[in-house]
Amino acid sequence: MSDEAENRQSDDEAAGSRPGDDAGHRHPAMPEPRRTSSASAPIKVLVVDDDFMVARIHSGYVARVPGFTVVDAVHTGAAAVAAVAQHRPDLVLLDIYLPDMSGLDVLRTLRGVSHPADVLVITAARDVTTVRAAMRGGAVNYLIKPFTAGALTDRLEQYAGVRRQLAALGPEACQDEVDRLFGVPGGGPPPLPKGLSATTCSLVADALREADTDLSAAEVAMLTGLSRVSARRYLEYLCATGQTELRPRYGTAGRPEHRYRWTG
Repeated sequence: MSDEAENRQSDDEAAGSRPGDDAGHRHPAMPEPRRTSSASAPIKVLVVDDDFMVARIHSGYVARVPGFTVVDAVHTGAAAVAAVAQHRPDLVLLDIYLPDMSGLDVLRTLRGVSHPADVLVITAARDVTTVRAAMRGGAVNYLIKPFTAGALTDRLEQYAGVRRQLAALGPEACQDEVDRLFGVPGGGPPPLPKGLSATTCSLVADALREADTDLSAAEVAMLTGLSRVSARRYLEYLCATGQTELRPRYGTAGRPEHRYRWTG
């Protein structure tokens, strides 16, 4: 096994260092729509865990996911509430077992602050009472330790996808749009914006689906024969409907390049 693989395995094991940990649990609650002012702005994440090493590992997991950035890692409930006020994160990765108060108390406190953050509970607590309390408190997901980096990545990408869908909505939502946000079966994709055709949209979708990697708007334009501007419009539609994932690629200077990956 290589040194890199050994380090990754060590990180995965350390992420769930508490006794009694087990596999993840999905929860389909809604992210807050208020802070989605820019689709290209990174999603700010606060990590809360009483174990310094686990908090560092979770921060590393988040940092590997394109479009996310860690603003701080803290280790008590009081520090979590203060950090939310200071950094105004979009998402809090919240442990339940904290030294000064329960993470559920932190969750309830965050519901009442002027700039509430979404909460993804990450904990060894697997009893149904705690899971139910987290759901009632508005947690957008619930992940039981131990877990792999991939399990957290899946939930972060799901969260980012719902935020994109919320950002693409107008002042009012129709039932189909609400159904898609809440994962209700039967909600089809919204109608194409004026000026876009279903045939060309399928062409762009096929180019992404068949690609071995993510693509830029320029690359999609070259593959489909569209102009770069037209390709970008179709890509934005596919992102808004959750069929395509936007992955910013950060270079040494300037704005990040937008890359797109088919998610179906």
